[in-house]
Amino acid sequence: MNNTNKVYYSGFGIPEELSHPEVSNTIRQVLRDVLNGQELSEPDAIDLFQVEGAELDALTATADVLRRRSVGDDATFVITRNINYTNVCYMGCRFCNFAKRKSDPDAEFFDLDEITRRAQEAWDRGATEVCIQGGLHPNISGHFYRDIVKSIKRVLPDMHIHAFSPFEIWYGAQKSRMSYRDYIRDLVDHGLGSMPGTAAEILDTEVRKQLTRDKLTTEQWVEIITTAHEEGLPTTSTIMYGHIDGPEHWAAHLGLLRKIQKQTGGFTEFVPLGFIHYKTPLFLEDKGVRPGPTRLENIRMHAVARLMLNGWIDNIQASWVKMGPELAGELLAAGVNDMGGTLMNESISRAAGAMHGQEMLPEDMARIIRDMGRRPVRRNTLYEHVENYDDMHYFQRIAGIQV
Repeated sequence: MNNTNKVYYSGFGIPEELSHPEVSNTIRQVLRDVLNGQELSEPDAIDLFQVEGAELDALTATADVLRRRSVGDDATFVITRNINYTNVCYMGCRFCNFAKRKSDPDAEFFDLDEITRRAQEAWDRGATEVCIQGGLHPNISGHFYRDIVKSIKRVLPDMHIHAFSPFEIWYGAQKSRMSYRDYIRDLVDHGLGSMPGTAAEILDTEVRKQLTRDKLTTEQWVEIITTAHEEGLPTTSTIMYGHIDGPEHWAAHLGLLRKIQKQTGGFTEFVPLGFIHYKTPLFLEDKGVRPGPTRLENIRMHAVARLMLNGWIDNIQASWVKMGPELAGELLAAGVNDMGGTLMNESISRAAGAMHGQEMLPEDMARIIRDMGRRPVRRNTLYEHVENYDDMHYFQRIAGIQV
């Protein structure tokens, strides 16, 4: 992907980029094997995470072919609102600058009325989803998460609630003295529709100890996620990369997600999340920490994810908040088929120093998709298509005009 103006090959066969003389026989064979249905191994993924030049072009072209085979040429997005209901948290994760103490002047805590008001405002603007996550506030009860779901569903029964990371589930279960299974089942019974697969960071014990002091272990994250899937609650899957990690950690992380998906089938998507370093203790206090992923690492991550998760997790999402709209759009030619959500609010990445805003309007999302030669489609949380997106149709519908 050296030429950002190039429209990349998106056919169903072997892309011409694999024939370039600067592509080694080893890389060429790995890519051909994946195109022929073989699973990408972790050692081969490590090699692909380091390709450059013609070999990078061959990788992205291969990912583009697999994307088209899996999901076609539609590129999707969802109209959603993030509600980060509190930034108060005492967990001390070193990669985070979102958390505040209760006594901090900029500490926030939204009560149920404010959370519901924001959900109503999102619904009125066309949102089909609210994404709700927050810090682990020491004063909330174990049933606060249930109360959030109940309050929103009482007013907006058709709003999809995508909420509570595995860390929040761990916290709520501890607070209420319930098993993960019983706690998740209770939330589902009250209207929780799906769960973010965040708090994954890197699913490697040694790396996690440095990032989070192992507050939520790899084993606990996997247990909570698999329990959610067993209870019929779909989740996303994520990775946070570009700090003290490397290709061997990325490959193992993807391998573990693939293993879980084979067992449960509960992941709806994979979302790579580049480390935002600017204001985080991890970066400011440790000279060995990298300042987030490079542009090429972002490209490789999404492309390798398409190859490694091929046949298991169909939807690969680009986070415009982390990378910016321009690069996120370019990744539609490197295995990505989803641009994520419009958001309306985004506090966590912004607190760490992210520079790409809190909202992208649907018409801007659609324009980026069209510029890449793809058809924009508005979806819901579970990747059911809601409408082929037409700007005028959207604005007429929001204005209440019959179309």
